[in-house]
Amino acid sequence: MEEEFRSLLEGLRTTLPGVQLITAFLLTLPLYDRFGDLVRPERVAYYVAFVSALLSSLLLMAPASHQRLRAGDGVARRHRHHLDVAVRLTVLGSAGFALAITASAYLVSSVVLGTGAAVGVTILVAVVGLWSWYYLPLVSFRRGS
Repeated sequence: MEEEFRSLLEGLRTTLPGVQLITAFLLTLPLYDRFGDLVRPERVAYYVAFVSALLSSLLLMAPASHQRLRAGDGVARRHRHHLDVAVRLTVLGSAGFALAITASAYLVSSVVLGTGAAVGVTILVAVVGLWSWYYLPLVSFRRGS
């Protein structure tokens, strides 16, 4: 179980910089003059991306926080329930991150290319995300084992 927990935390170390990058990008957007030019669908996409990125950050950082808070008791990493909770938080955080990426793809594509192209790019990003993050590990890898 110790090895599983270490593996989970190592995966989070590689994921969190991406979450932090997109969150930082979204935090700065309202400070730009052109932000006021966004139309309603772009503002909704921004807000969905922003809230998703924030929630994703919280959920993905939670297992490391749990570990720090429970480090002194020597039980945290040996307890199956703690590992199960950490995995669930990571899956939920990853889903939030995928939503933030997809909504950001719409927002940026809409501003740069227009609504029609933005819808196409957003669908592409969503399909690639669902395929690579969920279909492969949950469906494809199971068939291959």
